Amino acid sequence: MSDDRSSRHPVVLTTSGSASDIVDACRVGFAMAAPALVIFFAPEGAQVAPISVALTQAFGARFHVMGCSSAGGFAFAGYDDSSVVVIGFPATSFRARTIWLSSLREHMARDWMKALRGLSDGFGALPGRSQFGLLLIDGMSGREELITTTVDATLPDLLVLGGSAGDGLRFGQTHLALDGETRPESALFCMIETDFAVEEVVFDPFRPASQRMIVTAADPDNRMLYEINAEPAAAEYARLIGVPVEDLGPAFYAANPILERSNGRHFVRAISGVTADGGLTLMSAVETGAILKLGRADSLMQGLRDRLDSLGEVALVLGFDCILRRIAVEEAGQQAQISDLYRDFRVAGFNTYGEQHCGIHVNQTFAGLAILTREAAHAAS
Repeated sequence: MSDDRSSRHPVVLTTSGSASDIVDACRVGFAMAAPALVIFFAPEGAQVAPISVALTQAFGARFHVMGCSSAGGFAFAGYDDSSVVVIGFPATSFRARTIWLSSLREHMARDWMKALRGLSDGFGALPGRSQFGLLLIDGMSGREELITTTVDATLPDLLVLGGSAGDGLRFGQTHLALDGETRPESALFCMIETDFAVEEVVFDPFRPASQRMIVTAADPDNRMLYEINAEPAAAEYARLIGVPVEDLGPAFYAANPILERSNGRHFVRAISGVTADGGLTLMSAVETGAILKLGRADSLMQGLRDRLDSLGEVALVLGFDCILRRIAVEEAGQQAQISDLYRDFRVAGFNTYGEQHCGIHVNQTFAGLAILTREAAHAAS
């Protein structure tokens, strides 16, 4: 499937098959709009390297190719676990530069900052155009907080959004690739400029709905939560949500997220599993002594629809949508509504292990970048 309305607008494809099949689909899909950048999201990690190599060999230096594995994708329709989502940004209205941020577990913040400054200084921004950054991070690295804050500290005036690469619900190994190259435990950063106006779209439906819980033992570096209220974390969490500990799983985690308050707001710290010794593995870090609450959602999508409706006409909403938010939508039987929403507002992207926006790493949130059909010079102030 392909969809585009103007040779200047982003072109979105959903395709399947071998890497060569995907190249063929891109030749057709991008025939009228030569891209400056192509991003792809693949449901299987083993697809990422072959697709990146094939696209790079086929199109050479004509555009950058960046991609990652996902926990599912979507492109102007419902969630899709079988197709590769490919998005091309035409060179007529976009330009882009990309870099690796490597060796995430080695805490090389100084090197990352130097690389980011070099990218920004060499970009040569043009007046009257929009700039933004896209950030894809290894979702099993456990270093999203560090990378996100490093990018924000280095480029504080740049709108940056992104997602953590996924591996379905396996939570094993995630994959990223840039221009035919793959690297483990790394992140990809892309700086983009366009003559279209852009706006951030963030939706977190959860509100605190329980008494306070105290984290009495945790390992934030490894995202482990050992004790809540001086009790084994899994047992205490199960007691608080009213289910047997042996029944805990993704559906309960999605419906009963834990929230941490920071800077006057509550952010989801999503649960990914139970450890053999009764702890909880998380998708974001928490510290010993942190105050948590259980979260509840009034609506899983009405606030998102309201926000999207306020934007005016969009060319594309590039979306990073947490896998646990997707599970909550499916458990609520709202797949048709999310399909309608993504079709109505031209939303395409992938299901993540975490979302990045405003210099923070969050979970169970929709973080999106709306590319509007109006020109950047006419963007609302």
